Amino acid sequence: MCAIGWSPKPATPADCASRAPVRACQQRRKSGSRLPKKFTPALIFPRASVILHSTSFDVAPPSPAVAFDRVSFAFDEHVVLRDVSFTVPKGSMKILLGASGVGKSIVLKLILGLFRPDSGTIHVNGQRVDNLRERDLMPIRADIGMLFQESALFDSLSVAENVGYRLYEETDMPSDQVRQRVVEVLSFIGLGEHIDKMPSELSGGQRRRVAIARAMAPKPGLLLFDDPTTGLDPITATTVDDEIVKLRDLQHVTSIVVTHQIRDAHYVVTHEAVAADGGVRVQPIPADRGDTDAFLVLHDGRIYFEGSARELLDSSDPFLREFLFMTLPPW
Repeated sequence: MCAIGWSPKPATPADCASRAPVRACQQRRKSGSRLPKKFTPALIFPRASVILHSTSFDVAPPSPAVAFDRVSFAFDEHVVLRDVSFTVPKGSMKILLGASGVGKSIVLKLILGLFRPDSGTIHVNGQRVDNLRERDLMPIRADIGMLFQESALFDSLSVAENVGYRLYEETDMPSDQVRQRVVEVLSFIGLGEHIDKMPSELSGGQRRRVAIARAMAPKPGLLLFDDPTTGLDPITATTVDDEIVKLRDLQHVTSIVVTHQIRDAHYVVTHEAVAADGGVRVQPIPADRGDTDAFLVLHDGRIYFEGSARELLDSSDPFLREFLFMTLPPW
């Protein structure tokens, strides 16, 4: 009897021959060997009325988008990171908080392979990156979008040329398709009417949102935000926060947001984007939904805290109380 699948009657060689995996089956019939225990696909044979799915597979959990394992990094005698470990599951968001100069941006540069750790390992999308050569890092970086501090737009290029820059320079996508993608992402962030303007014609918040559009234009699986709202007033900062929320909830992009702006961090993790009435609405997440462990606090070179927004705000830890004191809600 054929060793794969099941039917009320024994499967004949002709039955086996009518199915794709049968060559292996027939070879094993001739040799008398058995199939590996964990090779038990479900098949429908001509005379079968039941499909059985084996539960003997050992299904490995999906690898996280980013994983740091005991990573240390220093500039000469100045130690920045000490045995830092954390993971970012695919499709999730982590907010990395910490005082200025504590090493938050260094974490992003380590992910990109711009710096190499002194010890420990770093994996991005299941691939170790801390020991890769520069040319081998390029495919990894192709799936990462980066929002730099202060936007870092090219002043001599239009909004459309800035947003499409990576597509023009790093892909063979035809110009008309690049333009279509640029229109798509600018419409997503609500700046479609500014497509042919120069960066100097935009407000600070608009420039920051154009930078987000540039980061998302190649459809990366991972987005890194380096202080996305620094230097913006609260109202303008909220428009940037909304775009980050929309990317997480509607585009399902994995993201790491580095910031020391507590108000913006709290807003991002307590709001959600929903499609409604032909548009998108950003609204508070219902209280009964529960918190996710979205926050990481970097202090003294280590991950000092990891947990939800409520756990962070309710913490009695002296450092966390001091760090949060001036910006506790209500805002």
